[in-house]
Amino acid sequence: MQSFAIGRLRDVTLGADIVAYLEHIDATLAPFGGEFIVHGGPVTVLEGAWEGDLVVIGFPSRAAAEGWYASPAYREIVGLRTRNAACDVILIDGVEDGHRATDVLARERAARSPAG
Repeated sequence: MQSFAIGRLRDVTLGADIVAYLEHIDATLAPFGGEFIVHGGPVTVLEGAWEGDLVVIGFPSRAAAEGWYASPAYREIVGLRTRNAACDVILIDGVEDGHRATDVLARERAARSPAG
């Protein structure tokens, strides 16, 4: 199942550190099959409030996403970002082909059952 690293970046100081981070991140993704799905850009807020830039990186699996984030190559550059932006970063799995909205109800019921 595909997995995603999702980041929301705010208050980015676009200086030498962020430039170096951007110049090196692609090389850290390649060994894990990571690729940018969303990398900033204009947003249209339809509900609520939104602040910052959204970054979504797709990986072929959760193991690949975790491997990338923990890799020595990425650990070497992550501070360039974290010292220069407020960030929220998560890993989340995608859904199986054919997923329907009501599939989450079955998962919720299973989690609540005594055997779940």
